[in-house]
Amino acid sequence: MALAQQVQLQGGNGGPRDRAGRLAGSPALRLVGRRLLAALVVLWGVTFLTFAVMSALPNDTAQVLLGLHATPGQVTALNKALGLNRPFPVRYWHWLVGVLHGNLGTDLEGASVNSQLAQHLPATAELLAYALAGSLLLAVIVAVLAARQPNGLADRLSLAVSMLGLSAAPYAFAIFLIVVFAVKLGWFPVQSNSLGSGSVLSFLQQGTLPAASLGFPLFAIYTRLLRADLVEQLQREDYIVTAKAKGLAPWQVLIRHALRNSMFSLITVVGLNMGTLIGAAAIIEALFSVPGIGSELLTAIGDKDVPLIEGIVLVFALVTVLANLAADLMYAVLDPRIRYGRSTS
Repeated sequence: MALAQQVQLQGGNGGPRDRAGRLAGSPALRLVGRRLLAALVVLWGVTFLTFAVMSALPNDTAQVLLGLHATPGQVTALNKALGLNRPFPVRYWHWLVGVLHGNLGTDLEGASVNSQLAQHLPATAELLAYALAGSLLLAVIVAVLAARQPNGLADRLSLAVSMLGLSAAPYAFAIFLIVVFAVKLGWFPVQSNSLGSGSVLSFLQQGTLPAASLGFPLFAIYTRLLRADLVEQLQREDYIVTAKAKGLAPWQVLIRHALRNSMFSLITVVGLNMGTLIGAAAIIEALFSVPGIGSELLTAIGDKDVPLIEGIVLVFALVTVLANLAADLMYAVLDPRIRYGRSTS
């Protein structure tokens, strides 16, 4: 009896070590490992290119900070104090070593970039989450209603709304929302300067217009994509015919079977569009005076504040990479039969 227990503890069938080995060799974990390695390369490439581009700009940062009446001696002294007189590789290496130790450096005003991100990141996170969740929820509802009866009234209305969303740029739609719902009707405030630090009611009041500006184009893309995939599933797939033959109601066939399989293409597009969503957030935050890192990025670019720009770009790149990783892992949740890293042939 004791010998059998010892064999099991040493990695026999069903033992803890055996289960750990199977877990470490699972396709999902191998996928995560490969994606994380690729993410490190992507993050390094993004930060290096950003640093190189900002360093190549002709503007003299010290001259901008001191003003036009500063003497050459003052400009030289400030460049030396900020380390701007050192070669580009040295400055980048110094910044990269700090990042590896969790320190993103200080901006040109002497404030910690870490604290700047901690102060402004909540507003951006709330705005992006509101826009993404709202666009996904509405897209699923509208696409299901449209796919239930192709070329019907709901389908035609969804097509018209989607075409409007695909045609309007986020900043143009934002100006329209401000004029109509903030200035004319007065339902929402023009500025969202307390987003990220207020109550739930304040969040809904100040976050609805900027979130709608970001989410409406995404809603249009998601709706058309999901509707087209649902219609194709309902008309061409054998498992749909089998489900109908079993006597399932049309709504059950649509929701339980067609929608689940159509979510693959939607998840892919959500992951790929994360970068576009983050890029548009910078403009929308500036229009609505949202105290997020997007509007801070525009200000930092104008001031040529390289450490702050690098910190914000690093956060945006990290979010984009993690979103694509999450999309890949969601495939395994929706269909456990998927085996990552193996040939489908």
